[in-house]
Amino acid sequence: MALLEVQDLSVQLQTHRGPAYAVRNISFTLERGDALGLVGESGCGKSITVMALMGLLPENAKVTGSILFDGQQLVGKPEREMCALRGDRMGMIFQEPMTALNPVHTIGRQVAEPLRLHRGLDAAAARKEAVALLDRVGIPDAARRMDAYPHQFSGGQRQRITIAMALACGPDLLIADEPTTALDVTIQRQILDLIRELVAERGMALMLISHDLGVIAQNVRRMLVMYGGSVVESGETTEVFAHRAHPYTRGLFAARPGLRSARGIRLATIPGTVPELADLPPGCPFAGRCAYTIDACYTTAPPPVEIGAGHLARCLRLGEIPR
Repeated sequence: MALLEVQDLSVQLQTHRGPAYAVRNISFTLERGDALGLVGESGCGKSITVMALMGLLPENAKVTGSILFDGQQLVGKPEREMCALRGDRMGMIFQEPMTALNPVHTIGRQVAEPLRLHRGLDAAAARKEAVALLDRVGIPDAARRMDAYPHQFSGGQRQRITIAMALACGPDLLIADEPTTALDVTIQRQILDLIRELVAERGMALMLISHDLGVIAQNVRRMLVMYGGSVVESGETTEVFAHRAHPYTRGLFAARPGLRSARGIRLATIPGTVPELADLPPGCPFAGRCAYTIDACYTTAPPPVEIGAGHLARCLRLGEIPR
């Protein structure tokens, strides 16, 4: 049995313009010890997807479909039972560490909290374990800095602290939502290397969200390309990179700067902007921004088409697009 099985997951949010689907009928599985990446522009549904997994959506959100975590159905699960999973068997590294950390509590207290809640450790034992965790993620002089506050640490150190919190109870599933946002390139590499080491060391399953294709290429075995709340292409990372099929996937790759690009050359861009949720067409969410759009794209939801072994893409005109 896969650790995580998601089937036909949809999330409907209430907006000022009425109900709108932020996630539309997505399905995927994640095995123990495997790594899955979610990639796409801002607003394509990546974070909403993992918030649905964690049970952290707004109160007015309506979730349908199935989320099986180690055989447990998470859709409709009572909040008390979700609280018992979050921070214990499911850990999450949030996008912005300064908002993920409570500014009025010491970092020692925050790292020790899941150990006391889920493992039942007393204050002394939880503190000792928290020191070990902070030391493992690279916080210098961890024992002395346990009583410091978040604002007394750099951005990279704050991200390391959130990693320590997420890993405190040894979760089966680790979700990393843009874990290197606003960090410089050197610190980004250190954080990603740390996550990769810890995932391998503890045998966890990893879901990594990023808009950076290079990060996805180096850190996950399989990937989902999301747009407009839908998965438009999926498969093994090496296969998707080598044989990208969906026009949106191609647009993302074309927009990357190359090492040999001449100075002054404008990068390719995808025309238009990501539409609001309420404006998404009932058919292909990429209709209108895609150069291959025909009338049927606006009304007919494209079925998944197998490009190669386990490599799927959703486009009505795949056979007509030059490869």
